[in-house]
Amino acid sequence: MIKPVRKVVCYVVQREHLLVFTHNAVPMEVTGVQVPAGTIRPGEKPVHAAVRELQEETGLAGRIGKYLGQSRYDLRPMRQEIATRHFYQLEVPVSDLSARWEAGEPDPDDGGSPVSWTCWWMPLNQAQAHVLAGGLGARLGQLGGR
Repeated sequence: MIKPVRKVVCYVVQREHLLVFTHNAVPMEVTGVQVPAGTIRPGEKPVHAAVRELQEETGLAGRIGKYLGQSRYDLRPMRQEIATRHFYQLEVPVSDLSARWEAGEPDPDDGGSPVSWTCWWMPLNQAQAHVLAGGLGARLGQLGGR
């Protein structure tokens, strides 16, 4: 049985750079480059989940700038799951685009081991941001106010 799951995907853009992260202890071939994203909790509105996920995954407090729509993504064979993803553009205070910082999940929702990653700003130009893993770049073309 394929499990339907509601998710959010967060795009944070500053001066033509997208906030991304790469896992520290997992090879790039396994996790790729990601943006903040995660599961919407039962009873939680997608807009609130996006703000929460951004804070949990990067340490940055943000606010919603724009809703970019939704799409479905089949996660098989990795997981028997089809995600309905809600995409948001979020705004955070102005950042140093050369900054890199560690973040992670000390207590993942799935009960797994703690994971850590490095957050950084990837240039949007020259299609660099289209390297995002697992269809996370599906709505990049709808970004505004970059």
